[in-house]
Amino acid sequence: MATNRTFTMIKPDAVANGHIGNILAMITNGGFKIVSLKLTQLTVADAKAFYAVHAERPFYGELVEFMSRGPIVAAILEKDNAVEDFRTLIGATNPAEAAEGTIRKAYATSIGENAVHGSDSDENAAIESAFHFAVREQF
Repeated sequence: MATNRTFTMIKPDAVANGHIGNILAMITNGGFKIVSLKLTQLTVADAKAFYAVHAERPFYGELVEFMSRGPIVAAILEKDNAVEDFRTLIGATNPAEAAEGTIRKAYATSIGENAVHGSDSDENAAIESAFHFAVREQF
């Protein structure tokens, strides 16, 4: 089955601030089909494993703490050119630099608490999707 998928998480800040519905609406209005979706919470070990690529960076500990502090919404999205189009929809990491109409412009509060995660490549989308969803949870 050839598809074009990406992975996203609505991060703990946006979940705590009640933005799940609005963010999901922006995603579907952006032409994405949600093929997997769940509310869950990362343990510290989960967050460390998911963000292991950043382990040597100075913000790693803060990132792990933030991502494990509350629930997230994990989702697999489908659309032609999914990864690139979703990166455009979420906007720049820094919400002050994010374009109008992007998720981060609307819902992020800072560089660190930037509302959503989006995969940066097709390869990482597959890895991140498999991290959060069993095959039987992917439709």
